[in-house]
Amino acid sequence: MSDPFVGEIRMFAGTFAPRQWAYCDGQELAISQNESLFSLIGTVYGGDGRVSFALPDMRGRLPVHQGTGPGLTNQKIGNRYGTQKVTLNHSEVPSHKHTFNVSTDKASASVPTNNVLAAQNDGDMPYITSSSVTTTIQSLTNETIAATGESQGHSNMMPSLCVNFIIALFGTYPSRH
Repeated sequence: MSDPFVGEIRMFAGTFAPRQWAYCDGQELAISQNESLFSLIGTVYGGDGRVSFALPDMRGRLPVHQGTGPGLTNQKIGNRYGTQKVTLNHSEVPSHKHTFNVSTDKASASVPTNNVLAAQNDGDMPYITSSSVTTTIQSLTNETIAATGESQGHSNMMPSLCVNFIIALFGTYPSRH
């Protein structure tokens, strides 16, 4: 691999971390053996800052650049965001109605198209024409058509391909300008 900057992160398709690189898996390293890298990332990703510091943990996560893009929230380096599953609560579902109309009149049709259920059922004719002048349309109460669901989470992951992220432990120390 070309001479990397200390702390540079790359995607790597191999099944091992090359020499002088480490997986971005949150492992803690000794500061005394990795002073250059520690001087760049400190304890942003963990560690006690006296004896050890942690590498970024990219397992199951996508990288996001720090800062605020137009119309977006501020992202701070080292913070974790997002979740694999989401369960919506009532405040997250747009306001809407489920109306179900019925008639109190006698049934006169056998097909549901352009008709409503009738209160008086004549065997195989459960419907009445909704446009009938004599039809009395009623809406069922809120208790009849109520909220339902099992409050189970649904996947929130986009299609992805898993690769390794590795970080350079040694290399060229980056200058600020």
